[in-house]
Amino acid sequence: MSITHAEVRAWLDRYVEAWQSYDRAAVEALFAEDAEYRYHPWDEPVRGRDAIVHDWLNPGGSADGRDKPGTWSAYYEPYVGNGNRAVAIGESIYYADASQSNELRHYWNIWTIEFDEAGRCTSFVEYFMQRKKPAAS
Repeated sequence: MSITHAEVRAWLDRYVEAWQSYDRAAVEALFAEDAEYRYHPWDEPVRGRDAIVHDWLNPGGSADGRDKPGTWSAYYEPYVGNGNRAVAIGESIYYADASQSNELRHYWNIWTIEFDEAGRCTSFVEYFMQRKKPAAS
């Protein structure tokens, strides 16, 4: 199997849409049944689609941990692909409120992703760096 740039782009778009909606079916559709998800490369993975979906829908242990609509923005794009593997780059920005006028945290992201024959993720690893805010003058 060789996943195309367009297929990775579509998967990344669906990822952001699932994050925005917290729709169970949308999150499930992203991942293979036996997928592994690492929030940091050194973490033990969250194993299995059901566990990944549970984590997404209950971040920090409950639905109260979900990112509030309008308080974040994200953009990711395919950087390189090889067979069933892809690397994506992008940015995630968190704001104090939905006006998005007060940036709280800004991350640069690299994701490594592996896909099955159906285009579902089997392995996902996040690497990110937080941008430091400039010192006040």
